[in-house]
Amino acid sequence: MFAIAITLLVLEIRVPSAAQLATPGALIEALAGLWPSYFGYALSFVTVGIMWANHHNLFRHVATVDHFLILANLLLLLGVGFVPFPTALLAATLGQPSQQVGVLVYAGTFVAIAVGFNALWYGARRGGGRLLRADADPAAVAGITRSYRLGPPGYLLAFGLAIVNPALGVAVIVGLVILYLLPSSSGA
Repeated sequence: MFAIAITLLVLEIRVPSAAQLATPGALIEALAGLWPSYFGYALSFVTVGIMWANHHNLFRHVATVDHFLILANLLLLLGVGFVPFPTALLAATLGQPSQQVGVLVYAGTFVAIAVGFNALWYGARRGGGRLLRADADPAAVAGITRSYRLGPPGYLLAFGLAIVNPALGVAVIVGLVILYLLPSSSGA
C-alpha cells in the first residue's frame, strides 16, 4: 500500500499542454508554474516514506497479531491510500484563494493517519504487550510510543494554524516531517 501511494503521487504532476511545449520559454514557464505539484509530491513522498519505514519498524517488534491489530492496520492503510488525493488538492490550491481548504484537508488527513498509527501501536502494546516479541527492546518500544504521541497533536496544531494562516500550517507539517526523519522518532 505504501509503495502504491507513493507511486500514485507522481501521477498528479502533469506534462504541460501542447501550447506550452511550443517554445523553450513557454515550457520553462509552464514547468516553473508546476512548483506546487513538485512541493506536494516531495512532501508527501517523504511523509509516506517515513510512514512506511515506521510501519516496518513497528512490525519488527510484533510477534503475533489479533483481530484488533488487523483492523487497526486496515484503518492506517485506509489513510495511507488516501494521501494522493489531499496531496493533489494541496498542490492545486497552493497560492490560490482556496489554499486554506487545501491545507486543512491535507493536515486533517495526517491527523487521521497519526491516530491510525497510534491505534495500531496501542493494539500491539495492549494487554501488557502480549503481541510484542519477547525480545522487543523496551527502550525502542518507549521511543516509538513517545514519537507516535507527537503525531496527533502536531498535525492538529498544523490544522489549527492553517485556519489562521495556511503557510503556518504547512510549516508545521514540514517541521513534523523533519522531526520524523530523525532515527530516534522510529525507536530505531
